[in-house]
Amino acid sequence: MNIATIALTGFFVWSGIAAPAFVPAGDSVKPILKAPEANLSVKLTAYNAVPEQTDSDPFTTASGAYSNPEVIAARSRDLAAELPFGTVIAIEAPEKSHSCGFKTVEHLIGYRVIADTMHERMHNKIDVLFDPGDVVEIGVNGEPKKLVNPARALGICSVTARVVGKIDVKDIPTTQSELAMRVERTLAQK
Repeated sequence: MNIATIALTGFFVWSGIAAPAFVPAGDSVKPILKAPEANLSVKLTAYNAVPEQTDSDPFTTASGAYSNPEVIAARSRDLAAELPFGTVIAIEAPEKSHSCGFKTVEHLIGYRVIADTMHERMHNKIDVLFDPGDVVEIGVNGEPKKLVNPARALGICSVTARVVGKIDVKDIPTTQSELAMRVERTLAQK
């Protein structure tokens, strides 16, 4: 894969523009598996891979995958049938976001792979994993902007989670660019 392909994919993923469904000839990027299409209305929150927010091993998800903040998401247990481990989702922004910071962190979300689960008290929720070292700027009602962790900036949002495919949890890409290329290749084959 050449540098231009990586750069273009990153641009499309982070800008929110639909990337063209192309893969250079001879590229070895394999598509993800197709999955039954589904759109779920859920609450979206975020977490960090730290013991206070996970368990004593924050670097391993419930599926056994590495807790990679670029691509991992957790789901509440009541969504296990609709979103089994390995499900690849696209999270679509809420139409109105009065108390939701989705727009502030949207560039960090991209596609996500369901590889973790939430506490049993949670229902109808998806939790995206963010890097605990990341920060975003927020400011409310003309207040000065301050730097906060993206999980805090996001808050709780009502979103649509669109199922776009399935992947083996042992084969989860390590970057958003690679995951996006695999998703786009799968969508191009439909």
